[in-house]
Amino acid sequence: MNPQTLFYIIIAIIIIDFIIDKILDTLNAKHFDDPVPQELNDVYDKEEYEKSQRYKKERYRFGIITSTFSVLLTLGFIIFDGFAWVDGIARNFTDNAIQVALIFFGIIMIGSDILTTPFSWYSTFVIEEKYGFNKTTKKTFFLDKIKGWLMMAILGGGILALIVWFYQFAGNDFWWYAWILVAVFSVFLNMFYAKLIVPLFNKQSPLEEGSLRTKIETYAKNVGFTLDNIFIIDGSKRSTKANAYFSGFGKEKRITLFDTLVKDLEEEEIVAVLAHEVGHYKKNHIIVNLAASILTTGFTLWLLSLFVGSPALSQALGVAEPSFHIGLIAFGILYSPISEITGLLMNYLSRKFEYQADNYAKETYGAAPLISSLKKLTKNSLSNLTPHKAYVFMHFSHPTLLQRFRNLKRS
Repeated sequence: MNPQTLFYIIIAIIIIDFIIDKILDTLNAKHFDDPVPQELNDVYDKEEYEKSQRYKKERYRFGIITSTFSVLLTLGFIIFDGFAWVDGIARNFTDNAIQVALIFFGIIMIGSDILTTPFSWYSTFVIEEKYGFNKTTKKTFFLDKIKGWLMMAILGGGILALIVWFYQFAGNDFWWYAWILVAVFSVFLNMFYAKLIVPLFNKQSPLEEGSLRTKIETYAKNVGFTLDNIFIIDGSKRSTKANAYFSGFGKEKRITLFDTLVKDLEEEEIVAVLAHEVGHYKKNHIIVNLAASILTTGFTLWLLSLFVGSPALSQALGVAEPSFHIGLIAFGILYSPISEITGLLMNYLSRKFEYQADNYAKETYGAAPLISSLKKLTKNSLSNLTPHKAYVFMHFSHPTLLQRFRNLKRS
């Protein structure tokens, strides 16, 4: 395929993806004012529901602005040979392929982050602040940026350098080496994420002795779940929104509860949320998700190996000299339709797993405290009670509150 045709295909993919995304957003927004299902009438009172409606509509309008800016920036960068310009800058520093790739992606990633910082600032300090969610200080906001850049440089840069090196000595067979590297890194990150990455951004403290810890340990013992690591994380440092998550395997497995979750929920509700997380572990969801992610990565890298060396890919983005990093950019855009399909499959699997984890919590602890916890968490985050089915299908990794409620009430 000639470079000009590839250029038009790349432009078409970006535009079509944007149009589909905006159609889904609009469909979803049209359902903001739908009547609240009877089962969820107790989630909001009148004043709270009106507040949630204002929040959803404001986030929708802001989303249109940010996504439009992003797609116009991307299209402009491609049409006006921005990638060729950055490639030229990188090559002015060195002829080493690995160093060129690192400088190239460093400029692209940091430049993109700087250009979108005003939007994330407005989102955090205007919208989230307006609705009472934001707890992030300006100092924390910028420190998070700097830490993110450093992590990207060390972890992302290290992996990229190794992949380019694999490509240099193995040619099209590089994907085997890259796949092994990414698989090992993924397993390692799953094991030690809470120990190595989280402390860079948040403080974690073991859950203190008391009635909550006693209830959690009693539940864990009843279901034969060894749980020595129960941590509280200072989520309130950035937001009032609450969460809980499970991480690690074997001796490294731990439950992490946001301090906002502990503040917002009753102890019985917290144990029910934890029972849901234990359900994910007991049903092997973490291992299945990790395996699916590794297999998808292997397929993607294999496909990349078939095309990345093609001069047409680089030339489609205005770069005469074929190179791995330019081919990677072009391939990434061309692969996005396949990525959408795999994303849909992963979302479907995730929603199925959420039902299974809910059922596990229901069977081992009870449906009522889990339902009440889900309603409280929905209320406290001003979440949408009436999302459009197509939007849920395309974007939701969890079933809707109504779907989870009906599943939990089913005998």
